Amino acid sequence: MQRGLKKLTASEVRKKIYHYCAYQERSHQEVKNKLYDLELSSSEIEELISHLITEGYLNEERFAKAFVGGKFRMKNWGRIKIVNALEAKGLTKNCIRIGLQEIDDADYLRTIELLIYKKLDQTEEGNIYVKREKLATHVIQKGFEPELVWEILKKLIK
Repeated sequence: MQRGLKKLTASEVRKKIYHYCAYQERSHQEVKNKLYDLELSSSEIEELISHLITEGYLNEERFAKAFVGGKFRMKNWGRIKIVNALEAKGLTKNCIRIGLQEIDDADYLRTIELLIYKKLDQTEEGNIYVKREKLATHVIQKGFEPELVWEILKKLIK
């Protein structure tokens, strides 16, 4: 907390954290970090987290689904990048697996093709092998599986 500001009361902290959780889906780690920023003790944080879970404000499976859906549809992230981001947020393998079910396989393949075509329009390279390499690198960096990217790329650009 910044110097010169008064410490929040318990009810002010609750109100603030309810709003924080209601605004968008949050992981347990994000909420813990926010509560540490509000200078709560570990025991107070654990108690409040338990309460938030019981009241339905926090649900990591729901968070994983929202996160996966958003990153895939809005940012065109692949599964690898999404899994890494969720692991960094402290989600369990089970929650991550449940979240990944939000990605339709057909949409996933279409997205890879779309990214390849989009980058193809921006790539001015005469050598077909160098062009393929640039396209593959671009899509792989978005978190898509290299073997899948290369398989699709070889079908699209002969």
